[in-house]
Amino acid sequence: MRAIMIREPGGPENLEWTEVPDPVPGTGEVLIDVTASAVNRADLLQRQGKYPPPAGASEILGLECSGTVAGLGPDVEGWREGDEVCALLAGGGYAEKVVVPAVQLLPVPGEVELIAAAGLPEVACTVWSNVVMHAGLAEGDLLLVHGGAGGIGTHAIQVAKALGATVAVTAGSAERLERCRQLGADIVINYREQDFVEELRRETGGADVILDNMGAKYLGKNVDALATGGRLVVIGMQGGVKGELNLGKLLGKRASVAATGLRGRPVEEKGRIVAAVREELWPLVERGSVRPVIDQVVSLAKAADAHRRLEEGGVFGKLLLAAR
Repeated sequence: MRAIMIREPGGPENLEWTEVPDPVPGTGEVLIDVTASAVNRADLLQRQGKYPPPAGASEILGLECSGTVAGLGPDVEGWREGDEVCALLAGGGYAEKVVVPAVQLLPVPGEVELIAAAGLPEVACTVWSNVVMHAGLAEGDLLLVHGGAGGIGTHAIQVAKALGATVAVTAGSAERLERCRQLGADIVINYREQDFVEELRRETGGADVILDNMGAKYLGKNVDALATGGRLVVIGMQGGVKGELNLGKLLGKRASVAATGLRGRPVEEKGRIVAAVREELWPLVERGSVRPVIDQVVSLAKAADAHRRLEEGGVFGKLLLAAR
């Protein structure tokens, strides 16, 4: 089969479309003929040599895919060859075939096209595990999403609205903010021109849940933006890894801060997240309340172009890589 490999850590020009051995499913695993994968910021970091895959995971990029079941390893139940699926991966999605634990497999929901389904698993499992399972977002809560125009942000807006929450987002232009509003965002904040803490204070008493991709840069301001009993969940470090935390403010608000990742979790834990997504989130997708937001579909062989585009900015939603 063919796959995108990293010749050496560096820029997009170091991605190479080349022949590699076909993967073989082991016990509890499924082989997928990949229809499409998606570009995530973690892929850019791995390409740069800053985010190695977990032990035992494929060296090939790609944290999600869609496709057709092509083979079953021993002890796999509930799936058949020919099933159209999408999957959460620890790696391997930038290829024509990939092996994945069966517990990380999802059916393609409702009327979603097979290619578009490639943009769902990573954002769905990230948002649901952090915003709902960990932070307990509920009807009537206010969710603040940083990076509302990205893949995770556009998904989080829709999920929160479907659950009856109010949604505030930050983004860097009026156009991107308007598109977030069209997805359901109630409060839109241009981080280049406005202070999100002041804007939230003007509009509300603060955020019950904050989903943050910036890390250190926003740590103090995020604590300021929390309501009493608020929950800050950090899932990215685009703004640095070390920040100062005012514990006095945190204690005064009876608030909490968590930092979580998805890729390195054990298969069993990922399986529990995928099962919760299938049971509770997939019905929202099947009804059309939550849908994949696709910016562009690029040929997998031209993954380097997609990496450049994501690095340059301006992508709204997800960039997909079509393998077929």
